[in-house]
Amino acid sequence: MDGLREQSLAAIAAATDLAALDAVDAALFGKNGSVLQLVKGVSSLPKEQRPAAGKAANELKVALQAALEARRTALREQVLAADLLAPDFDPTEPGPALPRGTLHPITIVQDELVDLFSAMGFSWQDGPEIETEFFNFDALNIPPEHPARDSMDTFWLQGGHLLRTHTSPVQVRTMLRFPPPLKVIVPGRVFRQETVDASHEHTFYQMEGLVVDRGVSVANLIHTMKTCLQQILRRELQVRLRPGFFPFVEPGFELDVNCPFCSGKGCSVCKHSGWIEILPCGMVHPNVLRAGGLDPEEWTGFAFGMGLQRVVMLRYGIHDIRLFMGGDLRFLRQFDTL
Repeated sequence: MDGLREQSLAAIAAATDLAALDAVDAALFGKNGSVLQLVKGVSSLPKEQRPAAGKAANELKVALQAALEARRTALREQVLAADLLAPDFDPTEPGPALPRGTLHPITIVQDELVDLFSAMGFSWQDGPEIETEFFNFDALNIPPEHPARDSMDTFWLQGGHLLRTHTSPVQVRTMLRFPPPLKVIVPGRVFRQETVDASHEHTFYQMEGLVVDRGVSVANLIHTMKTCLQQILRRELQVRLRPGFFPFVEPGFELDVNCPFCSGKGCSVCKHSGWIEILPCGMVHPNVLRAGGLDPEEWTGFAFGMGLQRVVMLRYGIHDIRLFMGGDLRFLRQFDTL
């Protein structure tokens, strides 16, 4: 074994380039390499000789691998030094281009919406993703018996905390922090215990909007929503309001847009209705204004909450919501705008 060590170390030291060193490596540790055969041969020795022989073989293996790595590093440094001294070497030449990432389509649309609403006089607000029951439900006029509190919809945590199910809690937080008039948007991530399929996810993104002032009406709501959607979907839209029940608005509406996939004629995406539900909205409920410390006799307002995935799907013609969190780079690279 000592003879093999000396011969191997000498062969490693004598290697003058990486190709020669690779040949020595293969002779020692390849399929029929001498060191590998030595290690395998330990199992055929008498039982009492195996511990000492195995230890010696392992020490030889470690020593030769370390010698190979040291020699490989030295040879690479020699190659680099020779390249730096070559007459055609230009130290000012740019190096290889690094791979560049792209923005996620939700980020692209969210940024555009923030810019759009900022131009309309809205400010941006944020809130915690781990919420209290008060802000997520009580302050939004959602009573204890409401089905939205059911564990099938909400990820409950300890101590009465939960993963927020919508961005609406920031409405009350904003009213408690700032005096009216208010015009705010709240983009953010929300969580619900949903069965994941082509149109549902347990983690998704919303953008909340809140306007509080004197004399705010449904007409203000319709104008704001239509302006926003036409800009972000990049086409003329027909919109309609349907009555909808949401505890934190009164009256409440479902705002629909004519289906972009069939131009309103009816298809599987819009369930042959010609319309796609895109966001719930309505006039802020007096109880929510009171929870925010405002007098509903003096102040009125409207609120809306749009699912950003839904908007992105409408804009780009995407039929499966699971693609957004799937991590498939082929899908994400389609939206490279950098």
